[in-house]
Amino acid sequence: MGTSAEMPYRYNLVQRLLHWLIVVLAIGLLGVGLTLGNLGYEGTVAAFGSDTTDLLYTYHKTFGVLMLGLMVLRLALRLSLGAPPYRQPLAAWRRAASRLVHGLFYVVLLAMPVVGWLGTAAGGFPVQFFGWELPGFIGKDEALGKTLFQVHGWLGWVLIGLILIHVAAALMHWLIQRDGVMERMSLFR
Repeated sequence: MGTSAEMPYRYNLVQRLLHWLIVVLAIGLLGVGLTLGNLGYEGTVAAFGSDTTDLLYTYHKTFGVLMLGLMVLRLALRLSLGAPPYRQPLAAWRRAASRLVHGLFYVVLLAMPVVGWLGTAAGGFPVQFFGWELPGFIGKDEALGKTLFQVHGWLGWVLIGLILIHVAAALMHWLIQRDGVMERMSLFR
């Protein structure tokens, strides 16, 4: 985990592991979501066959529910443990920008699976988590389902924008500023 001198400037190991697990899940979910959203059900069946299409939908829902659970855990850890201080203080505008982007990440990564869950239920489809069917919480309403799926898709584009901003800032801190910000969430140093 690093020397004790590094410890105050890093998130704990569980927080860092959750961060990177959520990164992998988010990228996979976005890839599948973009495929399903752009091709639609019929287009996905035409491209991949009905069995693969059914698996893509099932696993998109399953990993979306998993994302929700991991984000609830991550938020609980963040609220209870806080964030470590920066090794080198950031300018006020950078701290504000960082807080805004991170806050939006939490909102979007919590809202997206909830909206997808409700959209699935409103569309009359089962909410699946691996082999289990979860409660839908709302009844079938195709118009509402369509609206919720549209919002779910918009949130996906917001998430892509946030990822691009976050990665650009991380690269700036790592390659240009060299100010230790990348060490806060790194698994390796």
